Formats: sequence, C-alpha cells, structure tokens
Amino acid sequence: MSETFPSATTRPDSAIIRERQRLSFDLDADICVVGAGVAGLTVALEAARLGASVAVLEGRHVGWGASGHQLGTVMPGYNLPIGDLIARVGFEDAREIWALSRQGAEYVRSNATEQLIPGIALSEGVLEVSNVDAGDQLISRLQMLSEDFETEVEGWQVERVRDEVRTGHYFHGVYYPRAFQIDGRKYVHGLAALARRAGARIFEDTPVVSIDSSGVRKRIVTPSARLRASHVVLAGNVHLGAPLQRLSETLLPVWRYATVTAPLGERLKEAIRFQGSVMDSDGVDHFRIVNGDRLMWASPETTWAARPQRFAGAIARRIRTIFPDLGDVEIAEVFGGATGQTVHGMPQIGQLRRGLWVTSGFGRQGLNTSAMSGQLIVRSILVGDDRWRLFSPFELVWAGGPTGRIAGQLVGLWGRGASAAAGALARYRERARAQDDIRDARRLKANLQAGTRPQTRRPPAGAERGKNEGV
Repeated sequence: MSETFPSATTRPDSAIIRERQRLSFDLDADICVVGAGVAGLTVALEAARLGASVAVLEGRHVGWGASGHQLGTVMPGYNLPIGDLIARVGFEDAREIWALSRQGAEYVRSNATEQLIPGIALSEGVLEVSNVDAGDQLISRLQMLSEDFETEVEGWQVERVRDEVRTGHYFHGVYYPRAFQIDGRKYVHGLAALARRAGARIFEDTPVVSIDSSGVRKRIVTPSARLRASHVVLAGNVHLGAPLQRLSETLLPVWRYATVTAPLGERLKEAIRFQGSVMDSDGVDHFRIVNGDRLMWASPETTWAARPQRFAGAIARRIRTIFPDLGDVEIAEVFGGATGQTVHGMPQIGQLRRGLWVTSGFGRQGLNTSAMSGQLIVRSILVGDDRWRLFSPFELVWAGGPTGRIAGQLVGLWGRGASAAAGALARYRERARAQDDIRDARRLKANLQAGTRPQTRRPPAGAERGKNEGV
C-alpha cells in the first residue's frame, strides 16, 4: 500500500511543459477516458497497446491532481487492513485482491525504467515502522503477509530500525524489499508520453460538460466539441465537476502537504541511513531522502484546502521532534495535493452501467492500485477479463458532504492524538524498563563487591512450615 503525496523531486522542465492540445473538433473513439491521472493514463496506454482508439479528456492538464503530487512510494496493499479485507470478502477473494495489488506494483516497475522514462530515479525498499512496541503483533502480521499473501517482507527488531532511522520514536518495523519509490511527477508525465506514442490522443484544458451514457454509443459534450465512444471510463478524482457530481460525492476530499528541506549535508546521513521510504503504521509520518541530502516529509491529512505554505512550520517542528539531532531545518519548498478517499477504504473499480466504467477513490491507495485498476478495466473491455468483479462488494457510498468532511477531520485529529499518546506511553515504558535494568545491574555489582549473593525474596514462614508438614 502506498499513499498519495505531493512530489517535489522534480520541477516542470522542457519535457513536461509542452503545448496543450484541446479538443476543438468532433471525434469518435472506442474508449473515452475522463481524467489524465495515473489510472486514466494507464487505461489509455493499455487500450492503445491492444489496438483500441482512445481519447483522454482532461479538464486542466496531465497530472494536475493527486497523480502529479505524490511521494512516489510503490508497495502492495490497500488502505483497508488485511483482517478487515478478509472479513468483508472472505479469505480466498482477499488473497486474489491482494495479488492484484502486487501485480499493479510490478506494472509500475515495468514502466518506470530509465529507457522508457528518463530521470525516473527508482530506488528500492520501503520500511513501515511502529510508534509502539508491538513485537507480538508484528510476528503474526509477517506470517500472514509472507505465507498467506505471498508478499516478500522482513521483520526488523527495534535495534535494527534505530540503526537505520536514528530516533527513539520508532520501535519494530516491517521491511518490504520489493517495494520501491520513483519520481512521481515524472512517472505520470512519462505515462502520458508512452500513451501518446502508443496511439492514444490526450486533450487537455477540455472539461466534460455532460455525458449521455444511454445507448451503445455514449455521447460526451465538451465546451467546444462532442465525442462519441462505446465505452466511457471515469478516472477522475474529487474534481470531476458538475456532470459527475454524484460520483464526486462518494469521495471524501483530503489534502496532504509535503515539504522538501534545503540541503542538510552530513547531518542528514547521520540521522537517516535508510535510503528508501519510511512510513509509520499510524499514517502520521512519511518521509524519504531526495537528491542525496534533502529530506522530503509529508504532513498529516486535512479535509479542508489551505495554502501549502501554512504547513511549512508545522512540518519543520515535526522533523525536529522526531530527529532532534537535525536541529532547525530550513524548508525550501512546500507542495500540496487533494485526493479522494472512500468510506470503505477500498478503491472504486467497476462498471456503473453498460459501457460506463469507474476507476477512482485512490486516496491512501497508491500508484500500484491506480495502475492495477486501469489494467483491469481495459482487460474487461477488450479481452473479457471479469476480475474487476472482485471489487463489487465495495460499492459507491456517499461520503457525507460537509458533515462527512468535518467528521473526517475530527477522526483524523483524534487518531493523531491517540497515536501520539500511545507512542509517548511506549517510550515512557521503555525508559522505565531501562532504568530498572540499570538499578538491577548496580545492585548486582554492589552485592558482588560486598561478597554477598543477590538477595531473593523468602517465602512466608507459614508457607515454608506448611511445606515441611506436607500440606
């Protein structure tokens, strides 16, 4: 599972800034994709590779939304915990759904090469750390991931975690050696370039005004042209707009902001040796080293939009709290992006009615899930693969409107507060145990110097007498 975050590993360059083509003429296509994010562009690329004619309609520009503002972490899994997934769909279907997420990660890896997308900067390994001392839970989770869900994982003891990430805030960890991270911005624009080369047509600054999904050929109206297609794939986010308002209302809009520090030099290497992504199990911290000596750090979520710069100070204070040896860090850049989260914690994948498809709800899901969803829909349309039905139990659910956003914000605040309290208690207990060990060592040393054995508690006299009397 990988979450969606703002990306600052690259800035727009000559490969990204290009003349945008608007749809200004009527057009027919086999498949019309609404939204030029990772999911929509995956649909376009795979359908074009299989010989279908594809038109992508994007209201602003490629990667404008969440897909263009992400940390680029790619790992298997979903926002819904495995136990809850099994309870919802059963063990066998849960295994198959999880396998699809692994395949999605491998699909991203197959595209994220320097040959296909120059400058993609792929690096290996993701470490999920715990805010509390949860060794027993770690063992059972590792067994399930490795044995039942065929995922390559390693359990890291506290000492190893703290050797790689030098802070006392984290305890045990789960290491995913096959997970990886890439430059997320370059990936989405590279995906668009691959889709164009395969024959897909991408029209930017072309919002959808209305969709008539009745009949065999669907009708899509834009401000300056009309398009007809046999299939329409809704691959947008919370910004789908008025024509798709009912679909947008099934997503809770969530904003997350990220910073990139100024160069930190050798002190960053002393604080963080791990070169992959690090995320905590409570979804509070998510960070990694970029460009050798800078730290990219994502903030907690909020259900209300704000100026990204407002979060710079809070993130700098969080970095100082977790890594006090770094001292005060200078924030060089701040980025923000909105994602759409579902009520049930799983993506929206499937057919709403004949020829009308949805691939959305990827907040807290990650690049692998977006990619997998696009593949599933194309294979169903062109090959007859019906595995998208595995996601049928996760129907469209209204997200609650403004009330849902308030509730989501309160739940997030409560969750972060509970995480902080649990972490503080775990660290207090750890210090208390360490102090007890020091006292015991001192007492033993004093007894040895005095030539006496350590005193042990004697049983009560009555108990000893009862034993001698055969009681």
